[in-house]
Amino acid sequence: MDEHGAPMESSAGIRERNAFGDQELGKELGSWRLDGRVIGCNGTVILTAQIPGELVERGGVALEWERMRERLGVGAGSVLGRNVVVGLEPSGDAVWVGEQQQRTEEMRRLVAAGKAFDFKGIMDPEEMLERARIEGAALEASELLTLLNHANVVEKWRKVVVTNAVFGGETRGSIVELASIAGLSRIAELSRPLLERELGGLVRALEGKIEPDGSLADDASPELARIRRALARQHRVIEESLRKALASLSEGGSTQGDLITVRGERFVIPVKAEFKRKLRGILHGSSSSGQTVYLEPMETVDENNELARLLDDEQAEIHRILVAMTRAVAAESEALMLGAEILAEADAHQAVAKFAEEMDCVRPVFVDAVEANERGLGSEGEAFELVEARHPLLELRMRAEQAANEDADERRIDSRSVGEIVPLTIRFAEGERQMIVSGPNTGGKSVALKTVGLLAVMAQAGVPVPAKAARLPMFTAVYSDIGDAQSIEQDLSTFSAHVVNVERIARAADESSLVLIDELGSATDPDEGSALAVAVAEHFLKRRAWSVITTHLTALKVYAAKHEGVVNAAVGFDEATLTPTYELRLGVPGASAGLNIAARLGLDAEIVASARAQMTTQQADIGRFLEELHAQLTAATAERAALAELERRLASERAKLEQEGRAEQQARTREWERRLAGLIQEFEAQLRETVKAIDDKKIAQRIAKDSALRIARLRREFSEQFQTAVAEHEASGEGIAGAGASGSASSREPRVGDLVRLRSLHREGRVVRVVEKDLFEVMLGAIKMRVPMSDVAEVTPVRERPAESVRRRGGITVSTGADEDELMSSEINVIGKTADEAESEVERFVERAFLAGLPRIRVVHGVGMGVLRRTLREMLRKHPHVVGVAEPPYNEGGQGVTVVELRQ
Repeated sequence: MDEHGAPMESSAGIRERNAFGDQELGKELGSWRLDGRVIGCNGTVILTAQIPGELVERGGVALEWERMRERLGVGAGSVLGRNVVVGLEPSGDAVWVGEQQQRTEEMRRLVAAGKAFDFKGIMDPEEMLERARIEGAALEASELLTLLNHANVVEKWRKVVVTNAVFGGETRGSIVELASIAGLSRIAELSRPLLERELGGLVRALEGKIEPDGSLADDASPELARIRRALARQHRVIEESLRKALASLSEGGSTQGDLITVRGERFVIPVKAEFKRKLRGILHGSSSSGQTVYLEPMETVDENNELARLLDDEQAEIHRILVAMTRAVAAESEALMLGAEILAEADAHQAVAKFAEEMDCVRPVFVDAVEANERGLGSEGEAFELVEARHPLLELRMRAEQAANEDADERRIDSRSVGEIVPLTIRFAEGERQMIVSGPNTGGKSVALKTVGLLAVMAQAGVPVPAKAARLPMFTAVYSDIGDAQSIEQDLSTFSAHVVNVERIARAADESSLVLIDELGSATDPDEGSALAVAVAEHFLKRRAWSVITTHLTALKVYAAKHEGVVNAAVGFDEATLTPTYELRLGVPGASAGLNIAARLGLDAEIVASARAQMTTQQADIGRFLEELHAQLTAATAERAALAELERRLASERAKLEQEGRAEQQARTREWERRLAGLIQEFEAQLRETVKAIDDKKIAQRIAKDSALRIARLRREFSEQFQTAVAEHEASGEGIAGAGASGSASSREPRVGDLVRLRSLHREGRVVRVVEKDLFEVMLGAIKMRVPMSDVAEVTPVRERPAESVRRRGGITVSTGADEDELMSSEINVIGKTADEAESEVERFVERAFLAGLPRIRVVHGVGMGVLRRTLREMLRKHPHVVGVAEPPYNEGGQGVTVVELRQ
């Protein structure tokens, strides 16, 4: 619009809302080129966004797209949002469709996280803003309150997106950068025009100054507050004066009760007509009966005059305030109008997102038909595929019936059973463009047809579809011929109306079209209808139009079997119960089962038998063959399900037996471990007793030192012999690779248990888990961290002992009595310990590390006064398992750490 609100014409002749003279607005809004108008529920005219590349045709009323849009609009929080949903149309513009799908997907994340935004309160402010821009105009307080509520919602939305309040993060960078971090870039892009148009000032200026009933609050301005306080005081003065007058008259019965009333905005008292001369005052009329007159005593005339003056002052101040508020609203008219348009779109996406979440919908993937043909998409990736698709309106109806039945059951009222929707899978393999669906009446052929059409329209309108997966071409038109097309006005029979419609579709359809035809070739002579149906199907196949055709005609079933690019499909039928299963089977034709259904519905048995007798041998053979084929398919499906269940049970039993076997093995191993540990402890006790019996102290000390070394060596040898025996028993004589191999620096990939030196930290840690290729979980002291292969400078394999081989095979843990973890840390921290405590703990740690096969350990003791460092290093240098003691570089701990090399 120009500065006066008049519409502007773009070069293409499309009307844009270029809000009040902002020449750059059209560029900022991008796709927000507006040309549609919808009449809202309140009668206001609402602009809607232009939909580029609308389909030439979208299937007609048979697909019920209008009903679908109404249902989608239920989730909208505002009339504006609902009208945007109701105005949705499918588009052939892949960019627009992708944009719509992405925005809906982003809003769905908020809905799923319980953070849906409340759009209630937004409205179309155009008419009010046009009046507000008139110089000196004053909107009504109720109108200003409506605009305030609208501004409040817009500002809340702006803050949500700009400050990333819902998405998390800080207010750094642009709106798109912030939302991109949280994966909400398209919603942020939609809201970009609001970034620099803050409505917080307008909200603060108006908030709290208008009462819910539409009147101005006392504190709308200081002057209004002063006037209303004066009015209250004046009311009290007048009331006191009138009550004195009433008191003087009531003694003689001259008044009509203790009553004060108002006439002509002046306070008066009612007096009986015969006593009106007893009180000096001004007469302000009488009652309808004439028995009562209303007098204003002379004593209150001045007070009433003052009250009238104050009331005039109040009205003047109210008008001044309303003019100021209106001027403030007009100043923000651009942001208010933008807010309406942008929030209406966001509300529409949220409504669709709510539906998608409720119906467990999936975002469709679009494959260009020409590209799919060039790439030969088929078995590796179909260009047309709907997996476990459901008709949304049918499912919603069944849910409603189910809920009604549950309510009826609670009230103990008989109710009929309600079935469940059976999902269907439609897939065109490589080179296929046409599907012939056959099968019994009431078997779901028409529902399958409508499901394909409606989901295609939904997908190209930017709406997720109720299916497990959806891969579709981008259609330019959806043509349908479904249902009874008889027209009395045009003097057309059912057959003629179908032929006229099919002829129109045949002329228009091309390789980017979806054609849906129900009961092709019906309503006429079967032979002629069959010939015509085959010819029409061949025409669509030559035009390479995507087409789904339902039929009962055998000729079409044979045609599908003989022609490349055509696939047969059948809706299921249970021969045992003579009822449809509604399951769609691809690759086989279906039997119509008309006589079987007639028999099930109660038609006289003689009539059915006569009908069977009149069928030709060929027809009977074909029908019988199809019935047997579907019976075999049903049996095969049931057998596959039974085999799958049997396989599951066998796998469960196998896992149970393996678990029990491992438990038994572990119990036996633990028993032998206990016995071995007992023997070693008994040997140690006997040796200590022998040493104590020696009188010579020096000899005793030397023997004790030598004994400690021998005991450690014997413990290790006994442990390894025991582990070797267990390993040989478990491996049934198989060699254990790598047993006893000493580790050295290696360039191979790290394995669980290896020591690795990290480039980034200049520290050595132990691999406790291989997360994935080139990513490992490493233990550094008490800290676990994930390390990429690029950060590994050196790999030191730890000796692989027989017990570790056993662990890998059966999950058996072998220990030597020490409190040894399966993958113990290579670092001990004794900071804060006394010298004696630290020496004892480090000595035990060295024993465990030596038995675990670690090549080196780190002792963290801190710097302090150096007492702990000197004591520990002196003890470590004398320890029989230690071959070297070193101080690491400064960046790896320096004087606060001692690196200990262990014997191998």
